[in-house]
Amino acid sequence: MKVTNFVKDVRAGTISVVEHTRKILDEIKKQNKKYNYFNLIAEESALEQAKELDKGIKKGTAKGKLLGVPISVKDCLCVKGMESRAGSKILSGYKPTFDATPVLRAKEEGAIIIGKTSQDEFGFGSLSVNVGVGFEKPKNPHDENRVCGGSSGGAAGFTALTKFSHIAFGQSTGGSIVAPSSFCGVTGLCPTYGRISRYGLMDYANSLDKIGPIAKSSEEAALLLEVASGFDHRDSTCLPNTVPDYVKSAKNPPKGLKIGVIKEFLKGEVDEKIAEIMWGGIKNLESNGVKYEEISLPLNAKYGIPAYYLIATAEASTNLAKYCGMRYGASANLKGNFDEYFTKVRSENFGEEAKRRIMIGTFARMSGFRDAYYLKAMKVRTKLINEYRSAFKNFDALANPTMPVIAPRFSETEKMSPAQEYAMDLMTCPANLAGLPHISVNAGFHKDMPVGIMFTGDFLGEKKLLSLGNSAEVRFK
Repeated sequence: MKVTNFVKDVRAGTISVVEHTRKILDEIKKQNKKYNYFNLIAEESALEQAKELDKGIKKGTAKGKLLGVPISVKDCLCVKGMESRAGSKILSGYKPTFDATPVLRAKEEGAIIIGKTSQDEFGFGSLSVNVGVGFEKPKNPHDENRVCGGSSGGAAGFTALTKFSHIAFGQSTGGSIVAPSSFCGVTGLCPTYGRISRYGLMDYANSLDKIGPIAKSSEEAALLLEVASGFDHRDSTCLPNTVPDYVKSAKNPPKGLKIGVIKEFLKGEVDEKIAEIMWGGIKNLESNGVKYEEISLPLNAKYGIPAYYLIATAEASTNLAKYCGMRYGASANLKGNFDEYFTKVRSENFGEEAKRRIMIGTFARMSGFRDAYYLKAMKVRTKLINEYRSAFKNFDALANPTMPVIAPRFSETEKMSPAQEYAMDLMTCPANLAGLPHISVNAGFHKDMPVGIMFTGDFLGEKKLLSLGNSAEVRFK
């Protein structure tokens, strides 16, 4: 059932929130043994929330755009009283005393938080295979031998699998909302940087991180986006712009819009069948009055990946420095000098990929290398943003395949080098570097696996993206 219809039935009292919540929790407990989508299942608190809502509905006092809707939350977002670890052993036992702003806003609109979804440790990955020490890798709902995509793998996987009304909070740094959405066949929207407050997010890279919805459709993604967006004085990067009616925008046909199809993102490592399916999705939009032509973004295609990984790892190295065993994160028996203690705590609690990115980032911002790597990457970033700005003078949105391949098998990822995994972000990193909104919807299937098409919009261009997404998406049963 569509979430909007579900909310109407809940308000009318024809659906019991407790009953629906209990059913989805039972599904999670059953499927999680096989698919590993949740790091924590909030059964007790979710049922308590549901009971209070049912009481309020009977009294006529319960209201909200998400009344009774189960919402899963990526593990890197804080939920009050709920263990939140960002998929890392180093944060085991941490229970925030507050809600992240988007989580709080969802709760205020009647949403029920059902648990924390699995992810790559601190968001470090495109495939959700870089889980932290002691965590299990989430499996693709269409083929359990394949990855979900990362880093919001658990969020996208469960959204695709569940039979019940549900929307997920994902988080992206370089493609971590749209990549798993593409591999799992659902809709993921990564908003404009600053559209949704980052207060309560355990950062990977502050200048890149964004929080956004993952849902079964563009219309449902629009609903959570609308609820979560808006100014927050606790986040200095949060935008003060008025929040539009995103749900209405999703329903509007994209007539009169002009799309630029990025030529460079259809070459190289992109599977020919993936490109063919993407073109099919673009041409299907013609019936809705959408025009398109090819466009070139040579700078973003060539420098997007290296600029992204230098900037992101440098910021990650800084952000994770506080987890040293003294004030934040895991600790150990105090032995030896500080360097020995610091090394022991971090060695035992960080996974391999986290250590790799910390070392790369530390190197990039060290004295003697900062100018050559980090600062140069920041200058390149400005050029990439300017290239996008020029493109949006002539186009309403840009299009490309979300990912170059269908979801790889776990056996295939084991043979990948770190550089090969990083290259998977070729078509998603540039939009994140520029802080631009983008959406991935399912465009079709190849070898019975979903193929995503990604639309990138101009600054605060979410309305056009939702309209395009709603018209282009191919849903599965």
